[in-house]
Amino acid sequence: MIRQYKLQDYNFKLIIVLMALTSMGVLLVGSADPSLQKKQFLGMVLGLIVMVIVSLIDFSWILNFSWIMYGGNILLLLLVKVMGTDANGAQRWLSIGGFQFQPTELAKIILILFFAKFFMDHEEDLNTLRTLVKAVVLIAIPLSLILSQPDLKNTITVAILFCIMIYVAGLSYKIIGSILLIAVPMAIVFLFIVVQPDQKLIKDYQRDRIMAFLNSEDDAYSDDVLQQENSVTAIGSGQLTGKGLNNNEVASANKGNFVSENQTDFIFSVAGEELGFIGCTAILLMLFLVILECIRVSLRAKDASGKLICCGVASLVGIQTFINIAVVTKILPNTGTPLPFVSYGLTSIVSLYIGMGLVLNVGLQKYRTYREVEKS
Repeated sequence: MIRQYKLQDYNFKLIIVLMALTSMGVLLVGSADPSLQKKQFLGMVLGLIVMVIVSLIDFSWILNFSWIMYGGNILLLLLVKVMGTDANGAQRWLSIGGFQFQPTELAKIILILFFAKFFMDHEEDLNTLRTLVKAVVLIAIPLSLILSQPDLKNTITVAILFCIMIYVAGLSYKIIGSILLIAVPMAIVFLFIVVQPDQKLIKDYQRDRIMAFLNSEDDAYSDDVLQQENSVTAIGSGQLTGKGLNNNEVASANKGNFVSENQTDFIFSVAGEELGFIGCTAILLMLFLVILECIRVSLRAKDASGKLICCGVASLVGIQTFINIAVVTKILPNTGTPLPFVSYGLTSIVSLYIGMGLVLNVGLQKYRTYREVEKS
């Protein structure tokens, strides 16, 4: 259902920040791998078009199909298991008509929509055992499918996203406290088990990354920690202003292929080396402004579902930003998470722009009786 709105109600401030951030991503991807720059630019253009279209479709109308979207999401994740494309030991992509995409990226947006509707429908009985069990089962199904790909970092991302959304929906602090009393000891036990050499809870390469993080000085894990060490070196070498984009005249950790996957998961190391502290600060500031604007829009949403959509999208950007920066600066174990709107990845960037389109739509309906342009 497409509505007409007044032009002055459109959030051009958010759009300008997104375009500036994504344009910087296009430049950085081009510097990391020139052959991918055109694709990243096309992803940006496609994302902007999709964002505008989504922003004009009443999000309340979209939420009427939440269960259909949830079912379609589960179907896509199942198809990945059956006919997904394998790369580097992981089966996470689907190829349809020559176009390859990662359903998990779209799943994040679908789950935000689904639980925005679900939690709004259960505002009155959210803190009952029946509703909480139902919610946990509904999130556990896609989580298990994502984990089985295997895709631990997106499993963690979606789990944290769910926790934030249910908190914003009004989860009781008594329940939160009870969960923490159980979850913290379980996390400690889990960590104790996964560091054992014969454990079966996670893949061997995932355990190696954790062990490399905990024992970075151990020569046995030198290969696993090398990428992060080179990333930190690259970021530090840029100093205040960086060496300049596409600068091949000076020693470069990124141009010398000392940092692998520098067009995707380690794009921030390219920013650090070539744009320096100032460039990195600019990227983080723009990401912060995107998150802040999503939260601001959520405070003026016409209903609980709109508030949850905005908080969900803000949380998604925030979680992925934190994990990405923490990994490239060696604060967390190595796990490949793209930097929102900056890293290469068409599925990721288009999915995020869909999320931003939903935020814009919530902003257009910021009043319970929102103004609508009469058809002439």
